[in-house]
Amino acid sequence: MRILVLGGTTEASALARALAARPDLDATLSLAGRTEAPAAQPIPTRIGGFGGVAGLVEWLRAERVDVLVDATHPFAAQMSRHAAAAAAETGVALVALSRPPWQRESGDRWIEVGDLDAAARAIGETPRRVLLTTGRLGLAAFEVAPQHHYVIRTIDHPGDLDGLPDHVLLFDRGPFDLAAERALMTAAQIDVVVTKNSGGTATKAKIVAARELGLPVVIVQPPARPDVPVVHSVAAVLAFVEAHRPPSEVPTERGE
Repeated sequence: MRILVLGGTTEASALARALAARPDLDATLSLAGRTEAPAAQPIPTRIGGFGGVAGLVEWLRAERVDVLVDATHPFAAQMSRHAAAAAAETGVALVALSRPPWQRESGDRWIEVGDLDAAARAIGETPRRVLLTTGRLGLAAFEVAPQHHYVIRTIDHPGDLDGLPDHVLLFDRGPFDLAAERALMTAAQIDVVVTKNSGGTATKAKIVAARELGLPVVIVQPPARPDVPVVHSVAAVLAFVEAHRPPSEVPTERGE
């Protein structure tokens, strides 16, 4: 049985480990290639895009995939749309392994916005010390507010940051510890945290630390995703795979 996992998240890595322990399943993990040195994975891995919906359709058919798992980041909306369209065209079973978004709790000082442009405006005009953890690809949105001091946490170097003249780069990869997040915000004298509502546990410590320190959080809410089956655990993905296992005596002939 052949499985393609669209990954790039801690959940995808956990799923890859579970699939590696199943010799009856032939799984491949696909990464977008946005991280320069992705963590090693226990199953065969491909890196790079497919070339849109048409390219993904071609790959699914050529590799005779039985189940497609969308375990991409909650903000990878385009890839999720492509997965849904390709699955519909090929008849490949699709399931999304999703993190529930974080929910506001007592003591949270959230400023909820719809995108990074709105996040940049929400910081305000008065110069502030900002912990920015939105990923390296959207930093240009904050060039409209160069008056702030940005502490930018990222996995890889974001490239040209001339538009943000007052910044410090921190290179790190989650998961992050609550005590360390609290210490960082205190030592850097952070006034406001700017982040995406990515959900899950790997990076939630910054939300808790900001709550404990009474800091406001400008939080970008995730985009709408396609209407496909959604599960929240590796075990549920494996159950979905079993439910869609083709009868052993009937060869899989998808797309023919």
